[in-house]
Amino acid sequence: MSGLIGKKIGMTSIFDENGKNVPCTVIEAGPCVVTQVRTKEVDGYEALQVGFDDKKTVNKAAEGHAKKAGSVAKRKVVEFKGFEADYKLGDAITVEHFNEGEFVDIAGTSKGKGFQGVVKRHNFGGVGQATHGQHNRLRAPGSIGAASYPARVFKGMKMAGRMGGERVKVENLRVLKVVADKNLLVVKGCVPGHKNSYVIISK
Repeated sequence: MSGLIGKKIGMTSIFDENGKNVPCTVIEAGPCVVTQVRTKEVDGYEALQVGFDDKKTVNKAAEGHAKKAGSVAKRKVVEFKGFEADYKLGDAITVEHFNEGEFVDIAGTSKGKGFQGVVKRHNFGGVGQATHGQHNRLRAPGSIGAASYPARVFKGMKMAGRMGGERVKVENLRVLKVVADKNLLVVKGCVPGHKNSYVIISK
């Protein structure tokens, strides 16, 4: 799947041709530089390694790797397979790789929410002022074990713990606008991650 690396700018809404207000996410997509070309003869598979967003503090290894492509070291580097066009080392891939109306998949790291209870983390209903002997513990998980047999808590039990900060992929988001002069991509719906976080857009 070919694609680009982008940066989530934020959310807004636009009106479509029917006058309906559509929520959308604005992404700064590219331009990405081809930093390495993978071939079957050398690497055993065909792919393009692309980089996005210039890196300020660079070590010698990253500097030398980017120098081969005539570029500077990049903060985010991802490999993509399935590019139809024949790109070479050092070529730039812009947001014009996408077309309005087509559907894309976007992957990113979800917002980290820290240690959360079962109501927020697993959508438990809470006791809700019912009985069950909870008294004033309305958001407590309740009983987690079985009886004297098997006398243990099964693995995978939904309990409190760290929430968010995981890789999330949202599929089939429609491209509403492609603003080539500003490298912006506007897609319908929400995208995982906080503002200015990196996302991977593939089609």
